Amino acid sequence: MASTSVSRHVPASPDRVWRLIGGFGSLPDWLPYIPESTFAEGGRVRRLKNPDGDVIVERLVEFDDIERFYSYTILQAPFPVVDYLSTLRVHAVTGDGDVAEVQWSGRFVPEGAGDDEVVALFTDIYREGLDALHEALEQQR
Repeated sequence: MASTSVSRHVPASPDRVWRLIGGFGSLPDWLPYIPESTFAEGGRVRRLKNPDGDVIVERLVEFDDIERFYSYTILQAPFPVVDYLSTLRVHAVTGDGDVAEVQWSGRFVPEGAGDDEVVALFTDIYREGLDALHEALEQQR
């Protein structure tokens, strides 16, 4: 099993960040790579499309509105992994209520590719996603 985690400070309170990213279908609100998200199974499964038309289907496995995190698995995606579990979490930053730390992490079993290659792939996805979140929050200031 391989894993990766990326954290980023963003210019907004944890509550404000969570309002933007905490909905399981909210990726199109802040992540340009995912312009479309539709729900199935009463909101427990999201079907995402990227600009190239690739489909990613994910299942929500844990959600905590108070602790500000959710975890999900991939059911279908163009990624060389199985047994994928990811968590998106918002932390308060001690001493600064106008800044939050967002952590996006995942663990998975590479399939058809080496550990280093797949870790680099998801590290880049998480980093680019958190960069996009930072930009979205800056634009909302």
